[in-house]
Amino acid sequence: MLQITKSQADALQKKLIADDTPARVLFGMKHWHPFVEDVVEKISTDNPPILVGLALAPHYSKLSIGSYEDSVRRGLARKHSNVPFVMVKSWHTEPSLITALSTRVSKGLSEMRGSQRIIVVFTAHSLPLRAVFDDDPYQAQLLETSQLVAKEARVTDWDFAFQSASGPTGTWLGPSLKEKIAEFSNKGIKRILVCPVGFVSDHLEILYDLDVEARDYANSHGVELARTLSLNDDPKFIEALAAVATPFLVRQMVAR
Repeated sequence: MLQITKSQADALQKKLIADDTPARVLFGMKHWHPFVEDVVEKISTDNPPILVGLALAPHYSKLSIGSYEDSVRRGLARKHSNVPFVMVKSWHTEPSLITALSTRVSKGLSEMRGSQRIIVVFTAHSLPLRAVFDDDPYQAQLLETSQLVAKEARVTDWDFAFQSASGPTGTWLGPSLKEKIAEFSNKGIKRILVCPVGFVSDHLEILYDLDVEARDYANSHGVELARTLSLNDDPKFIEALAAVATPFLVRQMVAR
């Protein structure tokens, strides 16, 4: 995942340069080196005109995006930095993101040849219920993205499920993908295309949770399960990142 994130950052840097939007693109991680706080601490010593935080997750939750924002603020506090900082809260409806995802859905469906019914299931990482407040927009934003992707891909037969929970059923956001697989199997639906709209690159939650665990579970229920390709450093996805970051950078350039 580290190499993919680096590729995404490098591609975004090239895109911004090509668009004549000067900006230095660096990346930090929450659970591994380079840590967000360390990267931000180094950035602050250069005293940039603005620091734009863009998490590689399109949907806002205090537990996810909010924690990245907190990490940036801790990094700035280490140096007592007054660098202006703005955090992109969410970008789940960005047109280029929707197009990148819908293109993958269309391709995935075309590769699942045959006359049997196929249902598209959009997924995202589940969160513990104890940490999700009533005003948290996470689930609503995920459904909005799913609706937009389905509409652009002209898909009417779709559903949504959470994946990768690490706690007992009933203590995390649901329904789970496994629950949906069992439900579809009982209804005679034997073909599923999963589109993980909550993830933007290949990592454990994709390569194991979907490609191994979910697929094995589906097979045990007589269900064929396929997955759309991850976004990684696809040019359309990088275009979405640039479109999200550019307005903040341009406003700062104008202000100067």
